[in-house]
Amino acid sequence: MNSKHKRDAGILLHITSLPSPYGIGDLGRNAYAVADWMEKADIRLWQLLPLNPTGFGNSPYAPRSTFAGNELLIDLETLMHEGYLSSEDLQSMPSFPDDRVHFQLVQERKLPLLKKAALAFLHKNKDKDTAFTGFCREQSFWLDDYALFMVLYETYQDARWFNQWPEGFSKRDKNVLRAFSKEHEREVAIWKVLQYFFALQWDAFKRYVNAKRIQLVGDVPIFVAADSADTWSNLHLFKTDEEGHFSAVSGVPPDIFSATGQLWGNPVYDWDVLEAEGYQWWIKRLERLFAMIDILRIDHFRGFDAYYEIPAGDRTAERGQWITVDGKTFFKQVRDHFGSVPIIAEDLGLMTDSVEALRDDNGFPGMKILQFGFSKDEKGRSNYYDDFLPHNWKENFVAYTGTHDNNTTLGWFNSLDVQDKEMVLTYLDCEETEVVRKMIRTLMLSCARTAIIPMQDLLEKDEQARMNYPSTCNDVNWSWRATADEFTEEIAHTLAHLVAISARNGLLGT
Repeated sequence: MNSKHKRDAGILLHITSLPSPYGIGDLGRNAYAVADWMEKADIRLWQLLPLNPTGFGNSPYAPRSTFAGNELLIDLETLMHEGYLSSEDLQSMPSFPDDRVHFQLVQERKLPLLKKAALAFLHKNKDKDTAFTGFCREQSFWLDDYALFMVLYETYQDARWFNQWPEGFSKRDKNVLRAFSKEHEREVAIWKVLQYFFALQWDAFKRYVNAKRIQLVGDVPIFVAADSADTWSNLHLFKTDEEGHFSAVSGVPPDIFSATGQLWGNPVYDWDVLEAEGYQWWIKRLERLFAMIDILRIDHFRGFDAYYEIPAGDRTAERGQWITVDGKTFFKQVRDHFGSVPIIAEDLGLMTDSVEALRDDNGFPGMKILQFGFSKDEKGRSNYYDDFLPHNWKENFVAYTGTHDNNTTLGWFNSLDVQDKEMVLTYLDCEETEVVRKMIRTLMLSCARTAIIPMQDLLEKDEQARMNYPSTCNDVNWSWRATADEFTEEIAHTLAHLVAISARNGLLGT
């Protein structure tokens, strides 16, 4: 993953979870303060969730666009200092809870201010050949469609494009779209300006973080959302029937956890079409991502070897089938274009030999979750010598106490029965009050080349701070936030000490 460094340590903390007076973590002063804090802790990796605009359910793994940045992450104070908003505008924002994102309230109050700033920008730069014009030209591959999509999305009040928009829009009739674009020219331009704002602020933030020798680890879901600009503008890349409706969706088959499997509902790619086009859509997707981050975690890496395809319209995943993908050719094309690519393969769950070969042949590190080492098999037996316990790990892995989809380590431990708790305490050789700190220490001292700790575990938070409950849609998911006073000197000092004794300062081998 990182050929220059032998061992690294990182923190998993999404931008939305940062402190901010405006209801959601953003790219303002607190993001820079957290970077300063990570530098004190001698941290070299800052892992984020996908940075794209979210749709229904607020999941960053089901974005409106896999190319666009989330407009709600734009810092209002920067726009004020640039003259696009007034101090009165910012004072008009209500008081928000500082430990949770209230997504609907943020959307209702922040987006109008962002649009007001965009209008001020357009007025100031009217009829000028500006850097904004160059940005629109450089990003036209996705930006034109995304801006138009978002105006249509607002026009039809979040109705799904593929079954609720008028046919002229859903089928992308050129004359209909041209007339609509002309009629709504200002609204389309506003969405483009918002993406320009995001790009400027993100680039400044990334430069600041990188100057502190901290690399940004991004995240990309292998599939895209059905209700997205990606599918609307590139429908031919997905499996459809004769009427242009999605003919298959993704998921996983029935297993010991679910008798009917998991029905994710994302449309599946037509890999024959992608290959015939030289994988250009994916290449452009990766270009956009690597321009924004330093290292990329690919969610559901297995999908590049085989994916589980379910007939569209089915209510369970029981009638699905595995479809093979030529991942070897795909990643050769990626290497031919980029050279060596810094990718982490999310290889959790039941993996096949061919998936592991695809991962290893490309030199991608996989993932290890320490919590999983204390799981049970289908007969209720403890997997005490499981591959997820550190004494069985190999070097080329990124190890976590848990991820955004897992309970916090304290919440997880509290949920165990007496027997399983005793197994954890015996393995870690500690008391119950020391479990989280011992888990972190064990992770850091392991042979895994990279160790990443969720911020919630550094703060020893319980289940209330969990980031996501998979396969659910509620107001709790994705909403956790850290407060400014939780980034303490004590935690930074303790973490820096752990980094030192585990040789994870990123200096070995340079």
